[in-house]
Amino acid sequence: MGDGYLRIVPGRQNAFLEMNHSFSQKEYVDWKYSIFQDITKSAPKKRVMDDVRTAYRFYTKQHPEITRLYRMFYKDGIKIIPRDIHITSLSLAVWFMDDGSRCRTSDVYLNTQQFDHEGQMRLVNMLKEFNLEARLNKDKTYTRIRFIKSSLAEFRRLVRPHIIPSMKYKIEV
Repeated sequence: MGDGYLRIVPGRQNAFLEMNHSFSQKEYVDWKYSIFQDITKSAPKKRVMDDVRTAYRFYTKQHPEITRLYRMFYKDGIKIIPRDIHITSLSLAVWFMDDGSRCRTSDVYLNTQQFDHEGQMRLVNMLKEFNLEARLNKDKTYTRIRFIKSSLAEFRRLVRPHIIPSMKYKIEV
């Protein structure tokens, strides 16, 4: 659900995963690479996008397990929320490090604007498995997930052990 991008090259059997973040998140990309390095061809590389943006990214090899995830998370080339999705505190933490934000001093969001309403509601309901209450919150034109204040302490307790040092700023109050 986060910043990874799954793709199948036309004419190929299996999908691969691309991890691409801004260069300022190098530590985070390196951490992700340490998890996937057994199925990658090379270490992350810096990529100058233009005069302003520089990315840091890596790709996995094409792999049957990644193909399974592709088929689960993409329908007609569009990223979706599968009906049978299950998360752990670790996957919630990675999702937050990828797509989470903290506004002001207490509002915590998961930026899910790219998903349809039904998929977002599936995610809101899934968070209840962790005793986390969240609502959809309008962000300009689209909606995203916003945690209810009474759930923030539990959310932080669940994800804190998995948050890498350079991302701690997202959860500290």
